[in-house]
Amino acid sequence: MVNQPRGPDGRWIKYKYGVGAAAVGVAVAAGSGLSGGSAASLDSAASQAAKGKTSSKKSAQKGRHSEAWQRLGWRQLKKTAKRELKCGPHSFGEVQRFFLRHPCVDLDRMIVTVDDGSGNKIAVSVAWVKMPKANEAADLKRLVDKQGSGNVALLGEGQHGERFTGEDYDSRLDRKLVVIAESARIAGRPSEATLETAVEIAVEFPAP
Repeated sequence: MVNQPRGPDGRWIKYKYGVGAAAVGVAVAAGSGLSGGSAASLDSAASQAAKGKTSSKKSAQKGRHSEAWQRLGWRQLKKTAKRELKCGPHSFGEVQRFFLRHPCVDLDRMIVTVDDGSGNKIAVSVAWVKMPKANEAADLKRLVDKQGSGNVALLGEGQHGERFTGEDYDSRLDRKLVVIAESARIAGRPSEATLETAVEIAVEFPAP
């Protein structure tokens, strides 16, 4: 995992999207001479994108994978899933040592390839880890959210961290279940916002 801190929600803190970046954005907008109509169009587009993400998350929560991507204007190209009964052999770092002390009940992993409608292809890998107790699941989430702690070995990687670096990451806790999602570019030049949206949707999928 990259050396970058995460916020309390488990997501990486993006320095480049801080106050300084916002100030630059305002200055650029002012210097470009955007008219009121152009600004309104940008606001409308942002509003539509937000609505698309909200409806996509609702579909994801119902387990409707293809529909969730379609609501973003994306298309699911391929999906592969695998189930394991042990987490230790399929993890690394501190996370693996945690599983040696606190074995999981079940591990489901999935990787999907999606097209974002702009010629870019993205890999999204998800892991669902079921623990015996809710407090163990909470401890696991705190650990995987910590930088440099290791992770569950995600489908789609030859070596740990080779494709999924932890930069575009999200996690979710649901009682005894921990959901981990990461995304990475396959082809084209997807934006950082696109990669982040991919994990925000994927982490909502229920366990198979």
